[in-house]
Amino acid sequence: MIRTIAIDDEPLALQLVCGYIEKTPDLDLTGSFDNPIDAMEFLSETDIDLIFLDIHMPDLNGVEFAKILTNRPKIIFTTAYERYALEGFKLDAIDYLLKPFAYEDFLKAAEKAKKLIGYEKAEKEPDTIETNNNFLFLKSEYKIRRINFNDILYIEGLKDYIKVFLQHQSKPILSLSSLKALETKLPISNFMRVHRSFIVNLDKIDTIERSRIVFGKVYIPVSEQYKTAFQEYLKNHFL
Repeated sequence: MIRTIAIDDEPLALQLVCGYIEKTPDLDLTGSFDNPIDAMEFLSETDIDLIFLDIHMPDLNGVEFAKILTNRPKIIFTTAYERYALEGFKLDAIDYLLKPFAYEDFLKAAEKAKKLIGYEKAEKEPDTIETNNNFLFLKSEYKIRRINFNDILYIEGLKDYIKVFLQHQSKPILSLSSLKALETKLPISNFMRVHRSFIVNLDKIDTIERSRIVFGKVYIPVSEQYKTAFQEYLKNHFL
């Protein structure tokens, strides 16, 4: 369960958000507040994962409140004012709901939060578990997925996550891990790092164009750091 609070100085708006939280699976309404000062005291004593936070409030607005939080939970802003959107996203807000918003919009934002918080909570456990030379298990979206090495086309590393692209599957598998950590789990005879952000399955390469590996409409660059090793691989397999 994702421990959630709502903060809004408008009683009807606060009641609406609390109602949405209570009927959304995996969200636990831990508290509701009509001002950020009371919420701050509550947060100093209670661990919270997510805040639905109004912006335009007296004394201390939602953006100012978010800035002064030391251990800031994830935030979804709820406001009637568009002008705060950019500043809100600078605070790494998950979403920005413009009032009046329907439950459908609320639910989309909540699903984003659930995925992100789920990934971060999974940090305490190993992300990748190798079982033998043919596959590994990868944690993704509250599940442990078996990934056959032979199904992998390439892997992209993001800031805190990796995307594993598989053949015959349109969407990648997203997991909280690093490219460096996963690289140690892959057989070096089949996989090669060709860029700081990419590992490719050598067995799946069928087209190379201008120092770029082509997978369908995706062009993966081979950077200078890894070019020598990749050219050596090509030399050993060149007719």
